[in-house]
Amino acid sequence: MERLQKVIANSGYTSRRKAEELIVNKEVFVNGKLITELGYRVDKNDDIVVEGTHITKENKVYYLLNKPRGYVSSTYDEKGRKVVTDLIDTTLRIYPVGRLDYDTTGILLLTNDGEFANLMMHPKNKIDKLYIAKIKGILFKNEIEELSKGVVIDGVKTSRAKVKVKKYDKKTNTSIVEIIIHEGRNHQVKKMFEAVNHEVLKLKREQIAFLTLDGLSSKEYRMLTPKEVKRLYNLAKNGK
Repeated sequence: MERLQKVIANSGYTSRRKAEELIVNKEVFVNGKLITELGYRVDKNDDIVVEGTHITKENKVYYLLNKPRGYVSSTYDEKGRKVVTDLIDTTLRIYPVGRLDYDTTGILLLTNDGEFANLMMHPKNKIDKLYIAKIKGILFKNEIEELSKGVVIDGVKTSRAKVKVKKYDKKTNTSIVEIIIHEGRNHQVKKMFEAVNHEVLKLKREQIAFLTLDGLSSKEYRMLTPKEVKRLYNLAKNGK
């Protein structure tokens, strides 16, 4: 017997968090019975219907995408903007693991494996994410130390980060900064730099754990290998 939201997520229909929302919003039936209890357990023989769709088990897939600017990290956008799933040629119902801002580029994972997505996103599992930011001004030593120790954004202090200035352009008064974090809060990197009075002009995520964008141009993607998926599972479950 497994929790209903986990079974829905593992089917590839949506993420576990979204599955929980659907249960609470009275969109899930099991054997014809409306279920609103998050702890409800089901077995493999139960008939599960979500938003009128019967849940079936799908093969798990894992994609690595070089996200371009101008795409929303979602499966649907109410404003009619382009979404990242439009770039993946598949008939399976996949969704992004976490998100990159509309104007942020770089590495993004997509899957239909709910457990995998949760493991990758949960900050306790300490999956490193490396970003390259172009910011206004020069980042001084005290500001680097402040970012490294954690800054308060939205009333909560961020975890420790690794920060390194790669280049400073005196002519344009801009800096290229590498920052490594393992959280994924809303607009986190931009807000961290704002906390030390620097505006982010451009942002790209270049690495997740050991995964890079090598060989992938903007909009291109590839499947993760079974070995890579297993390694990511091990990293997450061991908290690095």
